[in-house]
Amino acid sequence: MMWGTKKGNVQRRIKLIANPVAGGEAMAKIHLAQSCLASGGDHVELYLTGARGDASRAAASAKNEQVDLIVVAGGDGTLNEVINGLAPSPIPLAFVPLGTTNVFALEAGIPFDVAGACRVALEGTATPVCLGAAGETRFLLMAGLGFDAEVVHKVDLKLKRAIGKGAYLLSALKVLADHPPAPLEVKREDGKVLQGYGVIIGNGRFYGGRFSLTPNASLTEKTLDVCLLSRPGRWHLLHCLVRMVLHRSLAPAGAMLFKASEVSVSGENVFVQIDGDAHGRLPMTFRACPDELVMVLPSGMRG
Repeated sequence: MMWGTKKGNVQRRIKLIANPVAGGEAMAKIHLAQSCLASGGDHVELYLTGARGDASRAAASAKNEQVDLIVVAGGDGTLNEVINGLAPSPIPLAFVPLGTTNVFALEAGIPFDVAGACRVALEGTATPVCLGAAGETRFLLMAGLGFDAEVVHKVDLKLKRAIGKGAYLLSALKVLADHPPAPLEVKREDGKVLQGYGVIIGNGRFYGGRFSLTPNASLTEKTLDVCLLSRPGRWHLLHCLVRMVLHRSLAPAGAMLFKASEVSVSGENVFVQIDGDAHGRLPMTFRACPDELVMVLPSGMRG
């Protein structure tokens, strides 16, 4: 469905949910986005977030406000909040990337310039997508269990605001030095139990930028892709990290890939992150949630 096709001169109502502290010069970019979205005569209501949970509440309220389109201007974390407030819903959702990494924009091929992203929001294709669920909380991109999740949990947020991605590198070095990856168990739908030392559950191809641990995952497919790191110890983890940075397959480093509609994962004191934000600890069940959300994507996007 082409979202951008207007019927005559009918004014559409757009709700712009924006994070004023996402990335550099955020407010200037937000005002530019508001202007671009309104350039065709549509009414744009701007809502600025001020605290965690605001974006989710704004999206939930939009379902009762006769909104034609919701646009998120921020990072992947702001987008995740909106999804959890909105889904399930038929209201189209678009994204203007302002954050540190913006993995969803990379995944979907959304331009990183504000005007280009707004053009996609106004003229792109409204596409039903599959979400993932970690317990009862939705995620759009991926869930991480183990090392990467602990890095996210322990990153210094003040340092992140100051130096961006470098804060995650420092957190990773500290976590790696503190202890080796903890064991966990993955129970598949067929009842088979697998042992491992880290899991990435991907709903898309990209992870942490342009790296790919689940290269065959798709936002529109009704399953999730699971990457299980099966070998213990720091050196095996480092081997996986090096191969990831070099954009090579993790299979020679002991990674196992499979598709699933649902997996249950347990492990003692093992952290979980979703879409780059901390999300508690195991045990937890992860499942695919098809057709709960409609995203406005560039026409011709790879499914």
